[in-house]
Amino acid sequence: MYVIANIRPFGHNVGNTAINFAIRNMLYETFGRLVSIIEFPASSAHESTAKAGLTKKTIYEINRFADGVIIGGGNLYENDEISVDLNSLQSLLPPLMLFSNSRGRIYGRDLQLQERSDVISNSKLSHLVNAADISLSRDSATVEFIKNLGCDDKIGYCPTINIKNYINRIPQVPDNEYVGALISIRTPSLMNIPVKYQGNVSDDINLFIDALFKSGHKRVRILCNDSRDLDYAQQFKGTRHVDTLYTNDVYEYLSVLKNATIIVSYRLHATVPSISLGTPVVNITYDERGHCLSNDLSIGAAGSNMITDPNFRETICHKIQCGGYTDSDHQRNVLKWSAISEMQYNELENFRRLVSDYVEKIKKNNV
Repeated sequence: MYVIANIRPFGHNVGNTAINFAIRNMLYETFGRLVSIIEFPASSAHESTAKAGLTKKTIYEINRFADGVIIGGGNLYENDEISVDLNSLQSLLPPLMLFSNSRGRIYGRDLQLQERSDVISNSKLSHLVNAADISLSRDSATVEFIKNLGCDDKIGYCPTINIKNYINRIPQVPDNEYVGALISIRTPSLMNIPVKYQGNVSDDINLFIDALFKSGHKRVRILCNDSRDLDYAQQFKGTRHVDTLYTNDVYEYLSVLKNATIIVSYRLHATVPSISLGTPVVNITYDERGHCLSNDLSIGAAGSNMITDPNFRETICHKIQCGGYTDSDHQRNVLKWSAISEMQYNELENFRRLVSDYVEKIKKNNV
């Protein structure tokens, strides 16, 4: 049976684990349940505890036992989280697939999109994409940028659109526990937005809490994708039925998304799995990657951009009052999402063929 190395984001954010959950299960469907998946953190920041990225250490190890390599998914181009040794990259032997990685810009103080200071270099990105046998970036903005570098790339969207296919692997919430409405937050100081907008986030959330109660939701929970959000979330607990919720267990995370009455989401990887699972969503975007992927998936109507919408608060409160973007609203996009899903599985099948050919070549050379 095959061995696949998956180089992906590690760290605090359970949203990255949701992406990994989808990719892992898609690999099981493509290669069979007994495929071996070996994970490496993408960033060399983790090299004190493990080999990471496509550095000389990991490439040496991958060449010894792996039959294929997948990098993704996540914002690996956006915050330069993927470590790549360009000299060693040419020595990588197994087939390489880049899947659902993004490179996005942020809003500066003039409210115009600008490059991040930690964005991956053009040289490193070009070498990585050119070394890949298959390159599927997450959104159209990333694809356009890579093509402008003279490299071949296609849009691959996000694997979490397929979460619904694995609903039988998500545990049920006990009957005596009520999830209620969720507001999936990101601590403002960790949001790459102008300071004045960071200062508005707490007031925005309080308004959305009020709107949820007025719309009939009996309980509101502040959902933290990242343990670093817990300190910030404490301010919303009080006499009202508002509480905080955090888990780094992806199965529990997906379970609460599935069982929520509605989700107001600052987190792309709370939004997309929730839509896949049929949970009503109000989506909030504030950078290029979130806004672009929302439009690519035709779910822009699910919410609003907090930077560009002059009536942002009113827009979100109205969408809460109307029940959010529901499963019935999503029916107009079902065929598009099905086509995207089919494309993703087809590309994984192409990757499987490359892996099979690589293994057969090794066998012949060993005879």
